[in-house]
Amino acid sequence: MTGGMAYEALNHAGHDAFNGDPSNLIVILNDNNMSIDPPTGALSGTLSRVVSSDPYLGLRSVAKKVASKLPPAVENALKGGEAFMRRTWQAGEGQGGALFEALGFYYLGPVDGHDLEQLVPVLENIRDGDRRQGPFLVHVLTEKGKGYAPAEAAKDKYHGVAKFDVATGEQAKPKPNAKTYTQVFAESLIQAGEQDPKIVAVTAAMPSGTGLNKFAQRFPERCFDVGIAEQHGVTFAAGLACEGLKPFVAIYSTFMQRAYDQIIHDVAIQNLPVRFCLDRAGFVGADGQTHQGAFDLAYLSCVPNLVIMAPSDEAELAHMVATAAAYDAGPIAVRYPRGEGVGAQTPETPEVLPIGKGRLIAGDGKGNLAICALGTRLTAALEARELLEAHGHRVSVADMRFAKPVDVDLLCGLAQNHGALITLEEGSSGGFGASALQALAHADLLGQTKVRTLHMADAFIDQASPDRQATLGGVCANSILETAQSLF
Repeated sequence: MTGGMAYEALNHAGHDAFNGDPSNLIVILNDNNMSIDPPTGALSGTLSRVVSSDPYLGLRSVAKKVASKLPPAVENALKGGEAFMRRTWQAGEGQGGALFEALGFYYLGPVDGHDLEQLVPVLENIRDGDRRQGPFLVHVLTEKGKGYAPAEAAKDKYHGVAKFDVATGEQAKPKPNAKTYTQVFAESLIQAGEQDPKIVAVTAAMPSGTGLNKFAQRFPERCFDVGIAEQHGVTFAAGLACEGLKPFVAIYSTFMQRAYDQIIHDVAIQNLPVRFCLDRAGFVGADGQTHQGAFDLAYLSCVPNLVIMAPSDEAELAHMVATAAAYDAGPIAVRYPRGEGVGAQTPETPEVLPIGKGRLIAGDGKGNLAICALGTRLTAALEARELLEAHGHRVSVADMRFAKPVDVDLLCGLAQNHGALITLEEGSSGGFGASALQALAHADLLGQTKVRTLHMADAFIDQASPDRQATLGGVCANSILETAQSLF
């Protein structure tokens, strides 16, 4: 309900009611007081205070029938009295239904969604009653995880689960061997925040999912949860940047898509120094298709003024948070995956990276093949290099660091000194590989070097382990090996 589309739909449906042609529509507001984290904002507080107005539905129906047989002046007076009576009925605990009635809906509720003896008759009465009174909004109260004790007790109510034992609820999660990228981001941002009081953080109802709950504990007055309202969150951050603050907007890659218009119009056109932190970029394992961070490289690479970074390990993420904090020339984004890192030690004092510069990780910059990896796919590139070197091939591997601007000098140098070049990224087509191809074309190198781009398959990958998803998505070490062999 805190997302703009909900109000757009209510406004559309209510428009017909105000024009004397009420829609035959029933909206059920499933109010479970929980998303991935508990909700925030005025609307949540209002709904929590709403008192049930269900008993009044029958009285109102009788009043309408009586009023319809009276002269117009009396009928209008009764209608006004009915509206006053309805507001008075709800005034004791807050006027929860007033918002919806102002939009043209008849509000009923709250109703216990787990009590079928209460819920079903309400729905049947609406279905079988005078539908010309519509559209209706039924406020139903439920509890996320209801009926399964482990889910009821869990902080996240079993959101995004791995395999689990049904009897005990214990999930088959491997013991962590390294910090997650989310943890490293949170710690790095806190470190940056301690050094710079202008750093603030914005989340869209995901404080624990993005790690900003830790930042909020350290700096409660500098962390803002705007609710599930990514569009507002980005524009709000633009306003903060206008006033000289340094906002870090931490939103999952797949949810940042909702705020694309705001990224362009409210941030990029003004060239405001908003820092975008895209968690869950790439494959997401148990989170499944809906959270797959496949498209951010493609949809951000075409936005002017925007710098895009992708760390290959935990240390690189720490460096990139420091780089974002120091970068005031315009908007900058860092995208990083769900889950554990590779075990790299994070630096005590992260360094500010030169914008648009990658680094050669393995090889001497000459040979049969160059692999230009972006982000955490670097591990797969190094695995593939070992396999290829065992077969006598000379392979160079580069960590490109930046999807935009692309390190043209490094990229073109590798293309000139290798017979073949492969770009590798954990994102859809149209991202880093497309930018690299464009740079090589402008340098007239495509006729000199064989080039292939490896990116996530043009498909929505089902829930599986991240390694399995990388195999299905065509960006694992074996995918690199097969591509390299075809080039040779």
